[in-house]
Amino acid sequence: MSDKGIRPLRVAELVQAELSRILIRDFQDDGTGLLTVTRVEMTPDLLSARVFFSVFGAGDAGALLDRIERSKARIRRALASRVKLKYNPQLFFALDPGPDHLARIDKLIEESKKHGR
Repeated sequence: MSDKGIRPLRVAELVQAELSRILIRDFQDDGTGLLTVTRVEMTPDLLSARVFFSVFGAGDAGALLDRIERSKARIRRALASRVKLKYNPQLFFALDPGPDHLARIDKLIEESKKHGR
C-alpha cells in the first residue's frame, strides 16, 4: 500500500485515540452509559473525519449525539491542541449501528434456543 493509503489510516487511529479521551472526559457520566469511539474514517486529504461511537448501558444515545454535535467546535479545538496536523479536520459524528445490531442478533439467537427446546 502506498504512503497515501497508509497515512489516512494512521491519522484515523491517532484521531480515534485522542477523541476517545476527549469524549470520555467531557461527555461520559453516570447517565450516559459507557461511551466508546468505535472507529474513525479519514478522507484521503485528511480534511474530514467521520467519527463513529456507541453507548452501552443506560442513557439515550441520540441525546448524547445532540450534546456532542452542539460541542463540535470545542471538541475540534481540543483535538487540534493534542494532534498536530497541517489542517484540523472537520468532524462528523454518527452513532455506530454495529453494537446494537449485534445485540439484537444475540437476543434473537437466545429466543430461538428457548423456543427450539
